[in-house]
Amino acid sequence: MLVDSHCHLDFPQLSADLDGVVARAEAAGVGLMLTISTALSRFDRVLAIAEKYDNIYCSVGVHPHEAETEPDTVARQLIERARHPKVVGIGETGLDYFYEHSPRDIQQHVFREHIKAARETGLPLIVHTRDADDDTTRILAEEMGQGAYPGLIHCFSSSRELAEKSVELGLYISISGIATFKKAEELRDTIRGLPLDRLLVETDAPYLAPIPHRGRDNEPSFVVHTANIVAGLKDVSPEALAARTTDNFFRLFGKVPRPGGAGP
Repeated sequence: MLVDSHCHLDFPQLSADLDGVVARAEAAGVGLMLTISTALSRFDRVLAIAEKYDNIYCSVGVHPHEAETEPDTVARQLIERARHPKVVGIGETGLDYFYEHSPRDIQQHVFREHIKAARETGLPLIVHTRDADDDTTRILAEEMGQGAYPGLIHCFSSSRELAEKSVELGLYISISGIATFKKAEELRDTIRGLPLDRLLVETDAPYLAPIPHRGRDNEPSFVVHTANIVAGLKDVSPEALAARTTDNFFRLFGKVPRPGGAGP
């Protein structure tokens, strides 16, 4: 079984045919999906999807693009929503200095509030970072010094240095369809050097469809292509890669029950 550890099933490209999206994922061997919150104002829609399907869970959080729209987000709001049994992660949150849809100081403040919530709940922090490696690693390290928390860098496409520092802090790295792109050789080199017991796979659907589906709306079933690329980079079989990344997911997202009721 594979897990799509990061998708956006509430986005209209997927929600218009949600039953079909889920059925195609299951047919491709994707047994579980984590649909990600990007704004508290839209969290109820995300949660409703997780409540509808047994094999879908969700997070609660505010994307850095939305930080200016919801600048008063505080850890308490996230913690309250995280009490729901289907809410298993905090985020996505982080820093995006490429688009800068929100001022950097507001992004950083909201990011730190998410870290507080992850620390208090014990739920993994789901980190988005783009063109912000230095501030991302600085804040992650500073906050880790205030008390440990679990987490991952999602849709990893940054420097080898960020990957290594994140692993040193105890975080996981999630690989998206970018790893299949022709011009992503530097990223593939970084993946080759990362420990297999810290890797997850994701789609970030409906974005970043992997080859051979690039140019289409992405969906959870396509995570198979990313997993196959990662398997080759790590010199393991696709079956071994699926087993390892799925085990990593359950280890990190310990609130999600393993299939068969075996517990995390």
